[in-house]
Amino acid sequence: MTNVALVRDGTVTLSDLDEQQRYDLFDRLQLALPRVWDAMRLNEPNESVVVVPSVTLDRLGEGSGTMTQAYEERFLFLLLLLREPRLRMVYVTSMPIEPAIIEYYLALLPGVIPSHALARLSLVSVGDGSPRSLSEKLLERPRLLRRIARLIPDPMLCHLVPYNTTTLERDIAVSLGVPMFGADPRLVELGTKTGCRRLFEEEGVNHPIGRSDLHTIEQVAHAIVAMRVDRSIDEVIVKLNEGVSGQGNALVNVRGLPASGDVNEFSEVMDRLRAMQFERPDTSLEQYLDKLSERGGIVEQRITGVEFRSPSVQLRVTPNGDVELLSTHDQMLGGPSGQSYMGCRFPADFSYAPAISGDARIIGERLAREGVIGRFAVDFVAVSDKGGAWSTYAIELNLRKGGTTHPFLTLQFLTDGRYDSKTGLFLTVEGREKHLVATDHLQSPSLRALTINDLFDVVARHRIHFDQARQVGVVFHMMSCLTEHGRVGLTAVGNSPTEADALYRRAERILLDEARSAGAG
Repeated sequence: MTNVALVRDGTVTLSDLDEQQRYDLFDRLQLALPRVWDAMRLNEPNESVVVVPSVTLDRLGEGSGTMTQAYEERFLFLLLLLREPRLRMVYVTSMPIEPAIIEYYLALLPGVIPSHALARLSLVSVGDGSPRSLSEKLLERPRLLRRIARLIPDPMLCHLVPYNTTTLERDIAVSLGVPMFGADPRLVELGTKTGCRRLFEEEGVNHPIGRSDLHTIEQVAHAIVAMRVDRSIDEVIVKLNEGVSGQGNALVNVRGLPASGDVNEFSEVMDRLRAMQFERPDTSLEQYLDKLSERGGIVEQRITGVEFRSPSVQLRVTPNGDVELLSTHDQMLGGPSGQSYMGCRFPADFSYAPAISGDARIIGERLAREGVIGRFAVDFVAVSDKGGAWSTYAIELNLRKGGTTHPFLTLQFLTDGRYDSKTGLFLTVEGREKHLVATDHLQSPSLRALTINDLFDVVARHRIHFDQARQVGVVFHMMSCLTEHGRVGLTAVGNSPTEADALYRRAERILLDEARSAGAG
């Protein structure tokens, strides 16, 4: 049996190992995760984490290298973990991070000298600015992985923190010789659109009617015909199995079709499918159907009501097998048909938060039985009727961190507070409520007139920086794409929903006003 240490020091390379041997090593490393997890609370002198925020997800387009870097930097909130005085961190990115951005985050650390935290932080960049995933880039450079391994003071007190988990992240964990806090890649099917629909059905969780495991446009058409037999449907959504943030979705208008069973029904449905509206505007039908053929997908009824919301529940399964309800959010959606994730509000509306929390816990218990470890989220839709009563439907399971992860953990690390799953509130140590509004998509062409230092100047002059004394204010993220893409993210924290929203709107208005002024000279 191959020794983990031989892989870590390069005596044995990944190319020497087949898939089964890699999983054998991975399984042995994962056995140590409960011990590492328990030691995290003991302030051990050689405790460390390696952060590899690689967005290793199926995408319809390659995007930009700068945007890839910005998403990698989205998880710099993890630097707030350096408030633990002995923790060491290795943070890996495709390209070097601007020193001013690092200084910005370290200045947020409560009760910690920034220079002391900086001495315990190792920043490693690959030097590859292409839009490919960071994990791919790392695995192409075994020497760099060995260098990272040498930065780990004690592998027995270290774990890998990825964004999502595929066989690529598994191979990085094996190369470093440390366990990974994330779902086993062999369980990936549970998080696909097909897999989660099957899970919802088996666990009795309410979800939209639909059909799964579809690979051709003809199969989708037959599925829609079958769905119309017993129900009147106006719109359906086709979803790629591994689409992210709504970007793999397509809306199909099925109003005014021939009656169910009509001889022309199927051909009419096919025509509607060829004209479906993609959530990502630059997607072609050929591109989309190629992805559908390769990865599969589903079709389901689009749920509508008098009022429509898109809440989510965040949970985790600890290495000890405990299911923890972490938070609820109302997601802010945009895009051509309102299916793209733009931001979130915490907590979710109390009118339906208990219902979705109960369903999410059922799903979490099932995932724990399946052996899932790490953070995940369950997305729902909530619709009200004319009487104001809410109905909820589970629509997706994301076996990874997501767009709601960094705002909530930023709040948690800054305030040292906790989420009370019974009340649905986040409370500080002093018992004060905290609320947030966050986005990854504050975007305007005018913002390209600002540099990162301009952004910090605006924050300082207008006093919108997070105030540690009051534990209120704004934290920015994804700053590295500001100048090229005119885009930045922010999390506004307040003592009430109204205050959090007002801080968010004020920061947005100030930034756009300053950008227009800068662009005008």
